Amino acid sequence: MIHHLYRGVAISALWAGAALAQQTDISIGMVLEPPNLDPTSGAAAAIDEVVYANVFEGLTRFGPDGAVIPGLAESWTVTEDGTTYTFALRPGVTFHDGTAMTAEDVVFSLDRARAEGSTNAQPGLFANIVSVEAADDLTVVVTLDGPDGAFPFDMAWGDAVIVAPESAETNATNPIGTGPFRFANWVQGDRVELARNDAYWGTPVALETATFRFITDPNAAFAAMMAGDVDAFPNFPATETLAQFEADPRFSVIVGSTEGETILAMNNGAAPLDDIRIRQAIAHAINRQDIIDGAMFGYGTPIGTHFAPHNPDYVDLLDRSPHDPERARALLAEAAPDGLTLRLALPPPAYARRGGEIIAAQLREVGIETEITNMEWADWLERVFRGRDFDLTIVSHTEPMDIGIYARPDYYFQYARPEFVALNDTLARTTDPGQRSSLLSEMQQIIAEDYVNGYLFQLAKTGVANANIEGLWENSPTQANDLTGVRWTQ
Repeated sequence: MIHHLYRGVAISALWAGAALAQQTDISIGMVLEPPNLDPTSGAAAAIDEVVYANVFEGLTRFGPDGAVIPGLAESWTVTEDGTTYTFALRPGVTFHDGTAMTAEDVVFSLDRARAEGSTNAQPGLFANIVSVEAADDLTVVVTLDGPDGAFPFDMAWGDAVIVAPESAETNATNPIGTGPFRFANWVQGDRVELARNDAYWGTPVALETATFRFITDPNAAFAAMMAGDVDAFPNFPATETLAQFEADPRFSVIVGSTEGETILAMNNGAAPLDDIRIRQAIAHAINRQDIIDGAMFGYGTPIGTHFAPHNPDYVDLLDRSPHDPERARALLAEAAPDGLTLRLALPPPAYARRGGEIIAAQLREVGIETEITNMEWADWLERVFRGRDFDLTIVSHTEPMDIGIYARPDYYFQYARPEFVALNDTLARTTDPGQRSSLLSEMQQIIAEDYVNGYLFQLAKTGVANANIEGLWENSPTQANDLTGVRWTQ
């Protein structure tokens, strides 16, 4: 009798211990699978969504509020003329393969990113670097060709993370960084698995493992959350179901802002979209609110230029391209009297597929026919982004403060008006906040009045998570699912 009593007490104690044990694994849902896992050699936002701050780190990084904070550099100074930055690196940092991270790795990473023929998707971040030198193992001196107050901001991008020469060429499939998680496994078409890096230089993360699951279909995403197969979906694709999650105490709905300017991109470098009258006609054919309501179920903020409305330097230019079908028809009668058919390439996200159908109907109302092609992400990157083989496409640009892409002649929508390029060059060398605001205002107005693209809406961050999870970002100051502060509360 006593033996059975002791055994019952022991079993009860085990059950109580199990109930009190905090969960240390998490499953994160994502719509798109990254084409590779190297943020220094790919433009897809999904790369950073897995590895930014988790696997790879830069000299600086973005905090959840968008502030630039120390990363692998614990501090930095800049000369009075604004041209030389000296970064003091953290001691005792190692890569996941056990090798030490030193100033030589920083020199290698920045020189590699700015080298001729670099595959880095954001060469502009490094264009003003004259030299990168290791003063000693823990000190890096970067000399610029002119003052640049935004340089610490630029170094916080995922494209500027620090990699090692020994592993740089294989990071696409076997990423080796310095972050609090190390790469464990990639089952292509299904998931990427990370494990806690017990040798991490900083504060240990609460999670032992993290699995990123790729679920493109909104219905499947809803089912996975409801079944508990996924613990959190930071960018949930089925926004029409958010009310259902809000009414269920098992879940938290997290709605915030992103840096994602969602645009109807136009190929300015090829006929007929090299004609501003046709681009303007398309802009006037668009009814932004109908797209936000129909494709995003009301989530999204209308924009009239390529700039985030929450940025203090945002200029409201919606009046430059109001919904005006009659004006659109008049412009088309002048520019394309024989009619017009354009190719519309749509990548997988719901904002593109759903929004594309609505935009096609709006264009049809003013006399523009479209040939829609639904493309997988890798094909879109190859044919549209790199090959520039398109007329129209819909994509959300989630990089922070990225208006400078309009100064790149090789960029996929092929704009680079000389006056805009000159302003962008001046901006890069301007440190006075008032002067920078004035330049940014003028740049926003130029692209709005040139109707470079159809500016649709700022993508909202609509997330769903298990109610017992804390630490997920409410807003997205960069394209990341930063798990460094995520934990289960019970």
